[in-house]
Amino acid sequence: MSTADDQKVLASSAVMAAGTIVSRLSGFVRLTLLAAALGVSVHADLFTIANTIPNMLYILLAGGVFNAVLVPQLVRAMKNDPDGGEAYTNRVITLAGLFLGVVTVLLVVAAPWVTSLVLSSEYDAAALAEQRQSAIDFARFCLPQVFFYGMFVLVGQVLNSRGRFGPMMWAPIANNVISVAVLAVYLLVYGPARGAEVLGAFTPGQEALLGIGSTLGIVAQLLILVPYLAKAGFHYRPRFDFRNAGLGHTLRLGIWTLLFVMVNQAAYVVVVKLATSGPAEGGEGTGITIYSSAFLIMMVPHSIITVSLATAILPRLSARAAESDLSGLASSLASTLRSAMAVVLPFAALLPVIAHDIAQVVWGHGAAADDFGRYVPTLGLFGAGLVFFTIHYLMLRGFYALEETRTVFFIQCFVSVTNIVVAVVLVARTDPEHTAPSLVLAYTAAYVVGSAISFAVLRRRLGGLETPRLLRYLVRLALAVAVSTGVALALTLLLRALLDSPPWPVAAVQAAVVTGVDVAIFLVLARVLHLREVTSVIETVTRRVRRSPAA
Repeated sequence: MSTADDQKVLASSAVMAAGTIVSRLSGFVRLTLLAAALGVSVHADLFTIANTIPNMLYILLAGGVFNAVLVPQLVRAMKNDPDGGEAYTNRVITLAGLFLGVVTVLLVVAAPWVTSLVLSSEYDAAALAEQRQSAIDFARFCLPQVFFYGMFVLVGQVLNSRGRFGPMMWAPIANNVISVAVLAVYLLVYGPARGAEVLGAFTPGQEALLGIGSTLGIVAQLLILVPYLAKAGFHYRPRFDFRNAGLGHTLRLGIWTLLFVMVNQAAYVVVVKLATSGPAEGGEGTGITIYSSAFLIMMVPHSIITVSLATAILPRLSARAAESDLSGLASSLASTLRSAMAVVLPFAALLPVIAHDIAQVVWGHGAAADDFGRYVPTLGLFGAGLVFFTIHYLMLRGFYALEETRTVFFIQCFVSVTNIVVAVVLVARTDPEHTAPSLVLAYTAAYVVGSAISFAVLRRRLGGLETPRLLRYLVRLALAVAVSTGVALALTLLLRALLDSPPWPVAAVQAAVVTGVDVAIFLVLARVLHLREVTSVIETVTRRVRRSPAA
């Protein structure tokens, strides 16, 4: 990929990254209030489980097809259809809306059965009957999110295919704002969970406030996208003429993607079920709340950098694939991987160093004030998993551009089986306190396997992925990361020796200082070692900042 192409991708990514940064910052406020209100044990897990189920089911039922298959198809329709893909897109939206609507109604009716899929068998005990019922009640309030998640992603992908990347990245801020407001009201009305409450069920009023508020946030992020369709030149008109309309090819591709998602979500169901067993066994374990909250922190650079890069590059990869330009596709993908590693690898190395300070700042308040240390091992271990997940994620974009969804399915079988086997073995051999860290190790093992297989297979399919250049780059990058992280670790140990158990504002300052020193040293070494991908990201951001006053 040429330097000009690199800059275009980075510029598009910068727009999306800006929205994601603001979204993640507001998401941190949500995580803080959630821990402060509900704690980190059974009480928190009940709401986390119910709020996780809709997204899990949406991904299972339609998410893979919407995210991975539709963009290449929409790009092809825009390029090849006389009407620029307008009729094809209208049919897709109409069909998806009907499907999601029917499925959502059925899921609400089946809420008890759906909830039982992810709850540990510990919740079958009579002593936890009220907690189990709370999880079911929450699920009924939250399951309508399946429809709104699906339509949000579908509309967002229509915008992405037309070069409008920003709205989809900015819209989730509305969801976070509503969630923060709901949690603030909850704290004012009910206060933080105390004593036996952290292990107990919710009242009907609490369930309604949290459940309905959570769903309203997903509704809002969809509604924000709708006006941008017209600005992108698309005007929706319901179309029910599905036969002989070009949807068959899309659905055939979607079958393999659906199988891929089913395998992936089967592993996730096992993970959630294992995670719910931790706090249920006496309340002192680490469960789904800790695992999912730490996962969200870990995914920050992925959401800001990798997803932004992948979203910006996928239409280009699809175009190269349509032109049978495999070398161009390989070059674009390899460049994107190097750019992603420039951010992901330093973050992954730094995460264990500042995990304690992050945990105290984000979760050390209210009902979780005395328990934030339970997040630290889980958060620190996630860094390595992020690196391998990023490689795997980007390789899959190459397969999707080639429409090789069948290959993706078989690769994901290895990932999911590894995740399930390692998770079951590790959780069985450890105590409830280490349930969440064990699941992180299983996650990492799964994506070590996935990244190795996906890279090797795609490299052979494309005739190369600039592997020698990538290896040389990674050696230099690893050297810069090792030095900068080593200095950050030494500084952290020094600050901890000087300040034992500081309050959270001091912990925030410590984390900021350590991160600042780490980043400064890394950037200096990046220039010395001629890591062009790092300097290109900085130059792109600098140019946008310089242009902003004129704008």
